[in-house]
Amino acid sequence: MEKNIESTRQLKVAKEIQKVMAEVIRSKGMAAFGGALVSVSGVKISPDLSIAKIYVSIFPSDKAETVMGVLEENCKALRGELGSKVGKQLRIVPEIAFYLDSSLDYVEHIEELLKK
Repeated sequence: MEKNIESTRQLKVAKEIQKVMAEVIRSKGMAAFGGALVSVSGVKISPDLSIAKIYVSIFPSDKAETVMGVLEENCKALRGELGSKVGKQLRIVPEIAFYLDSSLDYVEHIEELLKK
């Protein structure tokens, strides 16, 4: 069996974290992110469930740098909110790190190329 296949538990925990973080970010409102629309596009969690990589897509993409800065600055507070919502289900609340999901930009780029 390959080592990079995620266990069922990892997938369930990742899905729950994705759902909760999406709610937390949505509750902050677009104003908190300089008018950008931020959505949680995926979560990857380490095998020991201690680290969660949260992938976010940002629209419009020119605000990505600003939004990523806001997310990094508020990482501890966001982890605290995550803990208050999933603390009953998880023994330890994972450390969180935000990553930019650039797949939307990639799709836009491909569409632009196809138009030519």
